[in-house]
Amino acid sequence: MSVPKFSEFAENCFPLTGDKISIEKILNKEIKITGYKVQNSKYKDKNPKCLTVQFEDDYNEKRVFFLGSKVLIEQLEKYGDKIPFLATIQKIGKYYTLT
Repeated sequence: MSVPKFSEFAENCFPLTGDKISIEKILNKEIKITGYKVQNSKYKDKNPKCLTVQFEDDYNEKRVFFLGSKVLIEQLEKYGDKIPFLATIQKIGKYYTLT
């Protein structure tokens, strides 16, 4: 019986790397989103889910930010297959959205 290699059936799955940055520093600026991950939040009473977004800044350096935004989670889950893409994060009222 032949035993398959992990690399023959597994999809590439790389950790999201980069220096952490506050979302406030990138609001209303175009960024290149290169990856995201949704996981259970350690602050379940505020938000049950935590979103990690990896992006490249103006200097092509990888960065990440963390957020519990339901809107951003929904948008990235819906359009995540289009990554990488350029987007601007805006704060409208109490929520964040991609434009």
